[in-house]
Amino acid sequence: MFSKSRINEPGPKAEADKPKAPEAPVTKPSMEFTPSAAPKGKAAVSILSSDLTVVGNLRTTGDIQVEGTVEGDIRAHLLTVGESATIRGEIVADDIVVNGRVVGRVRGLKVRLTSTARVEGDIIHKTIAIESGAHFEGSVQRQEDPLANGRPVPGAVPGAVRLETPIVAAGSAG
Repeated sequence: MFSKSRINEPGPKAEADKPKAPEAPVTKPSMEFTPSAAPKGKAAVSILSSDLTVVGNLRTTGDIQVEGTVEGDIRAHLLTVGESATIRGEIVADDIVVNGRVVGRVRGLKVRLTSTARVEGDIIHKTIAIESGAHFEGSVQRQEDPLANGRPVPGAVPGAVRLETPIVAAGSAG
């Protein structure tokens, strides 16, 4: 009967008969910057400079580095207290690094007091590290979830040091 030539036929069979050229690497098209097309990356660290004094509470899901003075409570993901910083209030964060002065309760999953730290208040933590040279007045209590609530440390005596977790200089305990 009738047969058609495959050379003129469009479709996968005609394409299969043609010799294949080497494939170029697949690249994603470049995107111009627009607010709606901006990548959703991690936000930059918020820095409070040494000449800044904040009176009031700070709350963020991001990271904060304090170099100035804060008179109020701070809640963040990561809080770094700079050497020149003073915080008077409660600190609640996943990770806390204290290089400066804190007067108030500290609650964090990971708490680190560096050799320049000056803390006057209770520390509630999951893991803690206190470097040699740090000054600390208060009580220390380990909890599995220190961020869960803000209840006071049971049996804590102001000004007394009660260590329920061994502390290793320049290391961490858990």
